[in-house]
Amino acid sequence: MITLGGLAALAQAHGEDLGHPVAALRLGDRTVDTDAAPVVMGCVNLSKDSTYRESIALGTEAAVRKGRVLAAHGADLVDVGAESSTARAARVDPQEQADALVPVVEGLVAAGVTVSAEAYDPVVVKAALAAGAAVVNYTGSAADEEVFGAVAAAGATVVLCYVPGADVREVTDVDLDDPFPGILGHFERRVALARSCGVEHLVLDPGMGFYYGNLTDPAVRVNHQMRVLLRSSRLRRLGLPVCQSVPHAFALFEDQFRTAEGFFTVFAALAGVGVVRTHEVAHVRAVLHAMASLDA
Repeated sequence: MITLGGLAALAQAHGEDLGHPVAALRLGDRTVDTDAAPVVMGCVNLSKDSTYRESIALGTEAAVRKGRVLAAHGADLVDVGAESSTARAARVDPQEQADALVPVVEGLVAAGVTVSAEAYDPVVVKAALAAGAAVVNYTGSAADEEVFGAVAAAGATVVLCYVPGADVREVTDVDLDDPFPGILGHFERRVALARSCGVEHLVLDPGMGFYYGNLTDPAVRVNHQMRVLLRSSRLRRLGLPVCQSVPHAFALFEDQFRTAEGFFTVFAALAGVGVVRTHEVAHVRAVLHAMASLDA
């Protein structure tokens, strides 16, 4: 059970990390202090295999329209992906992903929407950047140098995801006891490499929205996600903003699942998360507004 006492103990244990300053977030031509105003990342999925049906758009026009609606609802940027990260999803050829993404990115950029492209293959990353994406939500690790070089050349921001494998489709298990030592070591190495390749703007995502072989039980999965979410401040010691894909926890919320991401957003914000990736932008934006407007 989540209690105020438990939250207080976490704050005391990780207070130094929680208070650690993090760099401002670069979103195209804007710079955002994510501690003062957490960023909301909406998402549009071009794959029919995506589990969150409300985020799926099956064509360019529909995807651009959906992205514009998310921006109108308060999304600071819209994350667009052309391959689902779920274990049973069909693999999509990199060029096919690029062909699907490019007109959506171009359409959204033309409409004044800041775009993030979710990808792990350099072909997709380079195509999205050329189309105007300001952020790469990088869900791989096998092509780090090539991807970092492309991001640096474009002056873009990279969301560096914790991926214990070549890419998001090849992750296996996660440490259920305390994944943070491994996650921190992973990020320390890759942040140093990104810096050496010329990348100036980074965000850290511990990857709790991805599939893991030992998190197939819904109750185990959501409990682990919550434990990691509440300890997000531990990543702040690296001096970079933290991104979390807030859970939708179908098994826990059942027919009220569309309210779940707002619930988890409360704890993400308390734990120092600066970027909230969500399918329910309007709800999450309202939650963050309420939290900023009230005094404890």
